Amino acid sequence: MIIRFFNIALFLMLLPLSAQADESRQEEKLFELFVHKTPTCGCCKKWISHIEDEGFVAHSKDYRSLSFIKNKYDIKSNYRSCHTAVTKNGFAFEGHVPAKFIKQFLSENHADAIGLSVPAMPIGSPGMEVDERFMPYKILILLKDGSSDVYAEVNTYEEQF
Repeated sequence: MIIRFFNIALFLMLLPLSAQADESRQEEKLFELFVHKTPTCGCCKKWISHIEDEGFVAHSKDYRSLSFIKNKYDIKSNYRSCHTAVTKNGFAFEGHVPAKFIKQFLSENHADAIGLSVPAMPIGSPGMEVDERFMPYKILILLKDGSSDVYAEVNTYEEQF
């Protein structure tokens, strides 16, 4: 009788851990990115480290040219940067978008969007750290009709995290 009671108690104690593990696996799948980049770009490697530090699973592939990738995901030339990260369900994140904003975007419903972009390569954005320098920048939401809107403004280094 005591052993049976112990087994039931143990099962009940482990049940929340099992639910947490399932939830963690679901979150991992949600935060998985495939990063298309060139082999010599150091800032891309730093950006990948940033997203991995923030809980993403990152897979990367090097290309000599990324034009066909950017065309495939319909990223217009004025929204382009050095790398393109894509979710399994096809959302694209162009350039040095902070992990914080990718997570936020993925937790929202954006039926008319293809993803987010940080055009060019702003100094101080994740992967573009240079000493203590920082350049405020905008994160754009890219819409299926080819237009964009400001999704977020990052005015200080700390706002990225």
